[in-house]
Amino acid sequence: MSTSSQFLSRRGFGRLAAGATAAIGAGALGACSRGGGTPSANTPLRIMAINHVWSQAVRRRMKEFEERVGRRVSMTLLTADQLASSYNVKLNASGTDVDVMMVRALQEQPVFAHNGWLADLTDRVHGDARFDWQDFQKAPRGASETKGRVLSVPVVTERPALYYRKDLADPPRTLDQLMDASIRLTDRGKGFFGYVGRGQRSGAVSQWSSYLYSYGGDFVVDGRSGIGSRAATAAYEYYGGLLHRAGPPGATNMSLEQAMPIFAQGKAAFYIDADAIYSSFLDPGVSSVRKTVGFAPFPAGPAGARPHNIPSWSLGINTFSRLRDDAWEFIRWAAGPDMAAELQAAGIPCARQSVWSDPKTLASFPPDLAEAMRVNAERGIGHDRPQVLQVGRARDIVGRPLVAGILGKPVKPVIRDADAEFADFLVRDNRHKES
Repeated sequence: MSTSSQFLSRRGFGRLAAGATAAIGAGALGACSRGGGTPSANTPLRIMAINHVWSQAVRRRMKEFEERVGRRVSMTLLTADQLASSYNVKLNASGTDVDVMMVRALQEQPVFAHNGWLADLTDRVHGDARFDWQDFQKAPRGASETKGRVLSVPVVTERPALYYRKDLADPPRTLDQLMDASIRLTDRGKGFFGYVGRGQRSGAVSQWSSYLYSYGGDFVVDGRSGIGSRAATAAYEYYGGLLHRAGPPGATNMSLEQAMPIFAQGKAAFYIDADAIYSSFLDPGVSSVRKTVGFAPFPAGPAGARPHNIPSWSLGINTFSRLRDDAWEFIRWAAGPDMAAELQAAGIPCARQSVWSDPKTLASFPPDLAEAMRVNAERGIGHDRPQVLQVGRARDIVGRPLVAGILGKPVKPVIRDADAEFADFLVRDNRHKES
């Protein structure tokens, strides 16, 4: 799921909290090595990854890869904050003791690219016919490039899904229908809400992005702030109004963790959030709507249905690695067509187009969800947040008018201030890129 983060730089990257290290596998946070020379056959290939269902599935199959390359693999699984803290230590020291890095193409990659921490994979992905780079979905594939260079390979993708109560309403096809049905079904006296969604200032930005695009806007247009445009203003007013008129109290404090249970407990008619969380609504241990939940594509706005379709996690190679060839072999294997088909069939959304058109690889998903994911992927935009270096700061600025709208306050004055601040921010952010 999409999460906010602070500005990551050679010095600022370390500000992220590390927390207690919960490493899985050998050699989790070993001392950074900077020595040159050719590594011995006993040197393990070191992979650092998020503790995610995708990583867990790949790790269970690691014996196959070790036999393939004749080298032992050490795979460390960490939380996002722990991963960020460890990268900070290793990469600032030009450490060679991590080879493959699991990164967020829309969060860490721009800074890693700026600092020269990711190896250029362009020739490898384009020169490998078996790997078939064109098989990756267009939007995630585009997000893997920074300044024309392929720096990561997407492995886990994410889109917004419309979760709805089949016993209460048909799935709205347009945002106008969603608004009307949400207001109609709201009964605050009984603690029932037409719509629930993220309303937290920074955390709501990634989900609001699909509304922004569907109104015809974007965060940045021709290098300048786009959040003061007519389209963005309409999207702000819509989303704020939706949660203000049909959402639960305290919506401005809600991220994924607070919004999701409200729908799962049967207290809301509609909910739009990441499709990766669908299983939470089918789990009898946490969901009271497992027999009534339906899944649908993102509704159309004035500019059509334009949801985000992003690589939530990707694989890159540490530019300081002394095992780059083996690291690439791992990416070829873990992100290859065979593994993608196997994992997608197990219910893990992957990034290749081929796995979304094969009934065998979609069988583990509810049919209406599989169709919604396929449609959203075809329509998808490859980013769900401003494409800048200082992502966390940008989200704070962009999210301010959302909070005003949800609280029922006038939105346009807040948009004007946020637009001016974001415009100034972009000038400074571009200077960081050029430094």
